[in-house]
Amino acid sequence: MTGGRIRNAALAARVMSAEDAAALILPGSTIGMSGFTGSGYPKAVPMALARRIEAEHAAGRPFKVSIWTGASTGPELDGALAKADGIEFRLPYNSDPVAREKINRGTMEYLDMHLSQVAPAAWQGFLGPLDTAVIEISAIREDGGLVPSSSVGNNKTWLDRAERVILEVNSWQSDALEGMHDIYYGTALPPHRVPIPLSRTDDRIGGPVLLCDPAKIVAIVETATPDRNAPFAGPDATSKAIAGHLLEFLQHEVKKGRLPAGLLPLQSGVGNIANAVMSGLLDSPFDTMTAYTEVIQDGMLDLLESGKLHVASATAFSLSPDAALKLNDRMAEFRGKIILRPQEISNHPELIRRLGCIAMNGLIEADIYGNVNSTQIMGSYIQNGIGGSGDFARNAFISIFMTPSTAKGGKISSIVPHASHVDHITQDVQVIVTERGLADLRGLSPKQRARVIIENCAHPTYRDALADYFRRAIVGSYGQQSPTLLNEALSWHQRYVETGSMLPR
Repeated sequence: MTGGRIRNAALAARVMSAEDAAALILPGSTIGMSGFTGSGYPKAVPMALARRIEAEHAAGRPFKVSIWTGASTGPELDGALAKADGIEFRLPYNSDPVAREKINRGTMEYLDMHLSQVAPAAWQGFLGPLDTAVIEISAIREDGGLVPSSSVGNNKTWLDRAERVILEVNSWQSDALEGMHDIYYGTALPPHRVPIPLSRTDDRIGGPVLLCDPAKIVAIVETATPDRNAPFAGPDATSKAIAGHLLEFLQHEVKKGRLPAGLLPLQSGVGNIANAVMSGLLDSPFDTMTAYTEVIQDGMLDLLESGKLHVASATAFSLSPDAALKLNDRMAEFRGKIILRPQEISNHPELIRRLGCIAMNGLIEADIYGNVNSTQIMGSYIQNGIGGSGDFARNAFISIFMTPSTAKGGKISSIVPHASHVDHITQDVQVIVTERGLADLRGLSPKQRARVIIENCAHPTYRDALADYFRRAIVGSYGQQSPTLLNEALSWHQRYVETGSMLPR
């Protein structure tokens, strides 16, 4: 591969094995790694580092590191290092099951952050020094410019802040990625910040490559390993029902003149419901749509291919294996329709507000007043993290949250008297959708919201119990703004912990 993907002669001399590169990482290091939703993360060096950590532990020597990324990665990174008991501290997002188990057991520290805030916090020095960056790229140009791979994430910041840099040049990534990225270098710390000059989804405000001082690059490793591309299940009846309610709502908003005929820029979370919404948009009356989002998944690729979606701006791909292969084969065709940016731009609150994004995200539970929990089961068990949902929800033109009305075969109600943990306060939640219906909460007081959510979104199995709680809370609550029975507010969660079901005994 050297000479084809590594076109800078001086840097080509720094090619070495993953084991030799991993040997440059010291115990106790803080490492900024590339990767966002299983795209563009390093594969070889983390695996080699995990093997080294296991050997050190077998010899009785302690060895752990702190890991910063863009968002979730893959089994070769989070999975391998967590299995080796090599992660002391992790931020800002995790979806790996081994790491999740260690976090919930209390043997790994985890900081769940708004994704837009990670790069600024690193620059501001709030997170401490960054020892090493391990970044996957798809090529090194003759001039030393680094062509990003399938995600950008926080790579720009890690390259700037790290004392030393290790690169993985991955030939599995399409060489037609070059030119798809828009890397903006105009951000600064207060009091020197200036407006970001982006006013349209398809604006390009930066350059196509990442920049790095060549003197900091201590190792280059050649790889040819696919991204972690998890398959998506086809839309089931519940997902289709949720998508149907949402699409009907969007058409209603257009008829009312509150949205343009082509909608406003779409932001969509990851998952089967999000893909069902994208599939529904294929047959919708909306044309010339745009997306300003975190990730591009299968349904968004289909919309781009159909021409109904004009352009999609994101920071990463999150694709099924089949969609990833299709994209790699046709990357040059999609290059004019997709822009990949640093996540501090893709998730920037001011840009989201300026563009007027329609934010569509999932949740774990919502309470009757519209407070949303998107991270912690039963109030304390972390599932993944807040991701970018907060960046978009608080600043969106319309903030929408979607979920099936029940989980665990009906043993858990997604609509509860009181959220066991709150990530998105009621002021940031405008619309809630389940397969039962849609609750438009805009302009409603807490008690008005409660009636609409219970009636439109709750599953029939739990609807009467929720209505009964609300009636009694109005009578017995300390105050009447958001009537709450303190001795019962979390009783449904406690019942589940004790019996395995929220259903009344």
